[in-house]
Amino acid sequence: MYSINQTLRLVLAAVILSASGAAQAVADVGAAAPDFSLPDSNGTSRSLSGFEGRYVVLEWTNDGCPFVRKHYGSGNIQSLQKEYTAKDVAWLSIISSAPGEQGHVGGAEANALTVEREAAPTAVLLDPGGNVGREYGAKTTPHMYVIDPKGTLIYAGGIDSIPSANPQDIEKATPYVKLALDEAMAGKPVSQAQTRPYGCSVKY
Repeated sequence: MYSINQTLRLVLAAVILSASGAAQAVADVGAAAPDFSLPDSNGTSRSLSGFEGRYVVLEWTNDGCPFVRKHYGSGNIQSLQKEYTAKDVAWLSIISSAPGEQGHVGGAEANALTVEREAAPTAVLLDPGGNVGREYGAKTTPHMYVIDPKGTLIYAGGIDSIPSANPQDIEKATPYVKLALDEAMAGKPVSQAQTRPYGCSVKY
């Protein structure tokens, strides 16, 4: 039978082990981005490794979230998508909302949203089980990640610097994702590689 001190030590060890495992499961800036495979809105399997040699943007999204609506309603995300996909950047919009939760859609609904919003992602990926979202530590919609052509995660955080749902704040904000892409594509280090994401919680 364990003493109280032995029991406390075992519990503490289990907590530390659990925390360590959780930390390892989340993508770290400066490390290799975890590979994944998800179906897109047309039912085609897409893997991160399939975009090797290209910059990749991961955008966690939920069409019911007011913070997402801020960036789509203003045309900000569409503008970024069009600018960088024209430069051969792969832009992957990921929906990790669970069935029955806000933002959960099937492929046909996702395609309809893309058309309705005149969005231009490379693909919309469906992650209803939330496995990829949790692996990357995605907390909010939007939550943004940039991966370089070698597969290294070089940016994680907010789309910009002003955590509001007001579209008028976009012009005043530091555009973190745009800044990270522009610096990296110019051969410069990313000056702000990790920032605080803001938005609605991902509806796992």
